[in-house]
Amino acid sequence: MIALRRSGERGHAQHGWLDSYHTFSFADYYDPKHMGFRALRVINEDRVQAGKGFGTHSHRDMEIVSYVLEGALAHKDSMGNVGSASPSGAQGNVGSASPSGALGTGSTIRPGDVQRMSAGTGVAHSEFNASRDELVHFLQIWLLPIKQGMKPGYEQKTFPREEKLGKLRLIASPDGRDGSVTIHTDASIHAGLFDKGAAAELPLSKGRHAWVHMARGKARVNGHDLDVGDAVAMSDVPAVQIEGVDAAEVLVFDLG
Repeated sequence: MIALRRSGERGHAQHGWLDSYHTFSFADYYDPKHMGFRALRVINEDRVQAGKGFGTHSHRDMEIVSYVLEGALAHKDSMGNVGSASPSGAQGNVGSASPSGALGTGSTIRPGDVQRMSAGTGVAHSEFNASRDELVHFLQIWLLPIKQGMKPGYEQKTFPREEKLGKLRLIASPDGRDGSVTIHTDASIHAGLFDKGAAAELPLSKGRHAWVHMARGKARVNGHDLDVGDAVAMSDVPAVQIEGVDAAEVLVFDLG
């Protein structure tokens, strides 16, 4: 089974400070045919204006992965992670900026970084554009955890560009193998950069499924041409096959 999900079919929310496209049902966008795929529940493509962001809000029982495409995303949470604080006074229309010291000192993620936050029994966090003059463009990804009520956790790692050129680099997995971040769900995430003609293949074990999201550019996936924002779901196929068409950045989810 191969099913295409075109960019223009996604849900869209425009809040001025936030321009967001929803691959699956989220917030005011509801489509019973697109509630998720296997453990994958959310892929939001967000563009946040300079000095704006998501004020303090809470999550529980969800694995949340952030993947930045442009700019820098400042993060604070109730677990007290260390890094660069979010810009002073910056806030968007979702909640408000947290009081000084209410959350951790924060961390900042940029292109090449992968951030994983396990919400578990509950965590509060905020996310802001770390720049006062540049847009931040990132993917917000949610996956259902393998079990509920786990201890909250946080992890952030950098994956150099050269490790993703013409190949699918493992960036998240249940066991943290090959230097990937650890996600507590039956899924592995690979990222790759493909210039025209560059190709790679990811074998799928029997009974596994795949979701491919085109983060940037164009690529051919198992014979189907995908443009930026497009995606494809696959079941009962032996492998995911990627061939670059035009400076593609691709995320591949191997799902149980």
